[in-house]
Amino acid sequence: MSGLPSFRGVLFMVVAVLTVTLAAGGVVLVMGGDPLETASEEPLRRAPQQQTPALDKLVPTTAPVKDFGQGGAGVTSTPPRVLAVARGTVPKRTRFALSGLAHVQKAIVVDAGAVKVSGTGLNLLAVDPATFRSWTPQPVADQGAVWSALARGELVADAAAVRRFGLALGAHYQADGGPRLRVAASAALGLTGVDGLVSAEMGRTLGLARGVAVLLHGKQGRIGEAGVRKLLGKGAQIVLLDAADRTKQQQPKREQVVATSGRPGSYLELYKVSATRCPGLSWTVLAAIGQVESGHGRNNGPSSAGALGPMQFMPATWKSYGVDGDGDGESDIWSPYDAVPGAANYLCATGAGQGGEKLRKAIWHYNHSWDYVNKVMGIAEAYARAYA
Repeated sequence: MSGLPSFRGVLFMVVAVLTVTLAAGGVVLVMGGDPLETASEEPLRRAPQQQTPALDKLVPTTAPVKDFGQGGAGVTSTPPRVLAVARGTVPKRTRFALSGLAHVQKAIVVDAGAVKVSGTGLNLLAVDPATFRSWTPQPVADQGAVWSALARGELVADAAAVRRFGLALGAHYQADGGPRLRVAASAALGLTGVDGLVSAEMGRTLGLARGVAVLLHGKQGRIGEAGVRKLLGKGAQIVLLDAADRTKQQQPKREQVVATSGRPGSYLELYKVSATRCPGLSWTVLAAIGQVESGHGRNNGPSSAGALGPMQFMPATWKSYGVDGDGDGESDIWSPYDAVPGAANYLCATGAGQGGEKLRKAIWHYNHSWDYVNKVMGIAEAYARAYA
């Protein structure tokens, strides 16, 4: 991401660096239950009676999937278009001037700073959960667990930071000379260069710089960088958060269609297409594993064991069996378009295409539990009946 190194640099300049060391791993925070698996309290061998979700209506996405029927929190997302970090506290008169810039509809100034996790800088914003909620993407604004975690003084990590730094949800990290921080949740915050959020109170405890980060909302692609830079002065770091969208709008529509034409439009289609990688493997087995492992992308981890993504691969296993399923040039453990065909590839390598006991053994290799095998087979049978 262009501009990121300099943005990180200024955060290190405006605050004292805190050293954080990894404490013992904790448990994974479950961000709400899975309403689709209605027979979870029944014995595993009764799994064929379980109800299954309508896979043809469930669209794969790399973002957390919102449960059907789940109401929002009544907050309308007004995401920031510009994120800037000044060299010092932004005065009140400058805040008013920023609000008055052309195409700016709202502005907010928050505390910011950097900590160190195992020698790696982690950039944080310190926010008031009640007022900052609308500044996040709608799926994040709607996720009550994120805002409850902030209110408790816990850390909400950006999903990309969790992957990049190997953070474990539920684990505690000790700030040097400061409090223990629990990584309570992760979310796609959409804030380039920001690795996580803490509450304003926790930010003060950590010693983050007061009032140095500015976020501006307005019409997409219309807020100019020059006006922001003139008000914040030399040395201010400015990131146009909708820069990718601006570029995309300028591209010919034909190119945009080509970029997405190879992706299945639903999980049902994705499972069916992916199963063709392994002759003899039923798509229903992939669908059953996808439901058990993540609820079809609802809880992508990391798990307490370190498994990642919608099909819950261990990173070492992914290195051997992961694939680029959608042809975008990247084998992404977090993308369902790569993870589902990767699961088919792994199952096939352990004999799943041969059916019978070979299939059961392949599922056992996926997760070393015969109860797990029975559960997957039962759900697969339910899918077979539902889509006969």
